[in-house]
This record gives sequence, structure tokens and C-alpha cells, in this order.
Amino acid sequence: MGYQIFLVALSSLLLSCISAAPSKPEPIIQVRDRGTTLPFVARLNVSGSTLPEIDRAHVAGLKERARKLQNDSTHFQDKRQSSFGVINEAVFYVASVGVGTPASLFELIIDTGSSNTWVGSGRAFSETSSSQTNGQLMEVTYGSGFVVGQQFTDTVTLGPDLVIEQQQIGVAIISQGFEGVDGILGVGPVDLTQGTLQNDPNAFVPTVSDNLLSQGAISEEVLGIFFAPTTSVVAANGELTFGGIDSSKITQDVQFFPLTSTFPASEFWGIDQSVTYGTSGTTILSTTAGIVDTGTSLLLLATDGFDAYTAATGSTLDQNTGLLSISSANYANLQSLFLNVGGSTFEFTKNAQTWPRALNTAIGAPSNAILLIVNDLGSPSGEGFDFVDGFVFLERFYSVFDTTNNRIGFATTAHTNDLVN
Repeated sequence: MGYQIFLVALSSLLLSCISAAPSKPEPIIQVRDRGTTLPFVARLNVSGSTLPEIDRAHVAGLKERARKLQNDSTHFQDKRQSSFGVINEAVFYVASVGVGTPASLFELIIDTGSSNTWVGSGRAFSETSSSQTNGQLMEVTYGSGFVVGQQFTDTVTLGPDLVIEQQQIGVAIISQGFEGVDGILGVGPVDLTQGTLQNDPNAFVPTVSDNLLSQGAISEEVLGIFFAPTTSVVAANGELTFGGIDSSKITQDVQFFPLTSTFPASEFWGIDQSVTYGTSGTTILSTTAGIVDTGTSLLLLATDGFDAYTAATGSTLDQNTGLLSISSANYANLQSLFLNVGGSTFEFTKNAQTWPRALNTAIGAPSNAILLIVNDLGSPSGEGFDFVDGFVFLERFYSVFDTTNNRIGFATTAHTNDLVN
């Protein structure tokens, strides 16, 4: 309650605070055969909470945001989800994005689970010739934190061929839960921006992808995400492609699937999926709705599905890390997990189910422990949000978020069957 009162007071008092930052050159990108590509980095940041705790807090925030939007999209202050604790993001994608003229670079989390773009949580924002405030406060609350700030329009530079004029962005007056980064590049559905502006709570804030399309920088509103499995705390081997697909990163044609119509997964990049285990096809999770999300680290299953997976693999919960631990003997018999979407099957190999041992000590585990990356969503199936295909899934499959055609696509990559873990 104190957190909520604090934000209400802040929204009414802080209308003009802003701080300064030095200018830097524009970020460098690569141009592909379709679309334009922005490189990004994955970071591991665990402090004070376990990976599953961080993920469950994040998911709780997503669910609450969807519920608020469904129940009432007219009250700015009601968008806040004050019942969830604030903890830092764990594994996240970070891209260098330019803001202003000349551009200053900000390290922004790429988030498919939200849609507002904002800066200033770390590096301060400095107005330039292209910056213009519109006199509004913006506010977004996440399971991992919150931001309250001023709404500006400004030039946003994703690369030489991706310069967005008059992009609405938030400039943080205060934020929490985003230590080590400067803000968020929101690439989720535009509906998630409703209710984030104080003076116009019914308004939608066009996303960076919306404006790239409307300004002719891209011909279709498609976002491709590639990332390879890594065994380091910071890894610079990912890329985000606006307006198309980087065909050099895939080993098969992208298979597309319609977005789910089941609420609340339908508010995000949601699909219908079932999960089976092993050659016998043991049912772990019957066909149900869930989401694909860059903001979630692990592969999360509804509690009954998680219990079924735990039993099938012979694993046990490690209290220190919150991850499943498996003995060497049971690991030798670990079989593939299969994610079944729209008649297609995506194999999550034994290695893909394994937390990278090189990162064990980073999360407080013994270096020789064998840990698994499937975990508990924290709620039973049947609630319309029963799984999250998170970071560990995106490491293994190229993912395409197609707003133009209301669909999502997946393809195998050269890293789908990597043995790095």
C-alpha cells in the first residue's frame, strides 16, 4: 500500500523533472536481405532473488496488467499493480538505442511483454533540438519494477536506416527494478500502452514498430529475434530484425501460427501449445494458451505441468537456486521435451533443458550441479495463461513477431541442437 501511495503522490508532484546525459555516436547495425538488424546483448543479473522468483514476479505483473486493461482502461492510477514485489530483471536482452539530435545512446531492454519505450533509469536524458515534452506523465508497472516519468516526442535511432521521427517515449522521473540498464524498448502489442498516460488514459501510444511502418522505414510490421545459447554472463551474439526475417540465421522456413484468442494470453504474443515428454509422448501440458516472452528467463509451465515434468524426469527442487536438480543417473536418461504448436513440433533437446553449467556459480549453485531450465509458473492450468516460452526457448529457435498478419513464427537455427550447456 505504501508503494501505491508513493506513486500516486509522485504522479501529482513531479511534472517537470528531467536530467542530462552526454551525446554519443549513433549505434551501428547490419542490413540484411529483408529488414534491418539491430545487434543486442544478453545479460545475466541475479541478486537477492532466484531466477524462478524473478520470472514469477514478472509473469504476475503481466497477468495483472491484462486484467486491469480488461476490467477498466480509463483510470490511470488503477493500472498500477502494487501487490507484487519489485525485483531486478534476471536474463534480458539489451540493445543500444539512440535518442535525440544528436543521438545519445541508451542501453534498453528489448521487451515483447510491454510496448512503451522509455529511458532514464540509468543514464540520464538530456533534451536536444528534437526533444519536445507533451506535458503528460506516463507510468508503467512491471512485475520486475516500475517507472513514472514525463512523456516526450523525440527522434529515436535504431540504426542508419531506422530513424524514427516524433516517437513518443517516456523519460523516467523515478524507476525501480532496472539497475544496470537505461530503460525499455517495448515491442509488444500496442494495446498494452493503453492506460499508461495520465491525461489521456484511453489513448494508445504508437510503438517503435508502428512508427517505423507508418514512416516508411519498413514495409511490414514484422520483428525477428535471434539469439544463440551462451555460457557467459554477458554475450553479444543476438540480433533484432525490424521489417523482415534474417534468412542467414535460420535452417528451415519459418512456420507461422495464429495468435491465441484466449484471455489473458491474447493480450500479449500468445499462442496455443501443448507439451509432451520423451518418445512415449507423455503429456506434460494439454493444449492451452500461453505466451512467448523475451522478459522471462526460463521455460515456465503451469504448476500441474511442472509437477508432471518433475515426475517424468526424476528431478527434485533445489531450494538454493529454485531450479530443478537432477542426478547424473537420471540425467543420462533425460529425453527431449516437445512443444507442439498448430500441428508442428519443436524439439527441446536434453541439452536445451539444461542450465549452462558454466553459469552455475553465477546463481549460487555448485559448479558440478546439473540443473534444469523448466520451472513452475506458479498457477494451475486452465487460467488462459499456462506457459511462457522464455529466453531459453528463444536461444534455440528463431522467433518472428508479425503484427501485420497477427501471427507468430518459429524456425530452427544452427544452434537449435547445440551442446553448449
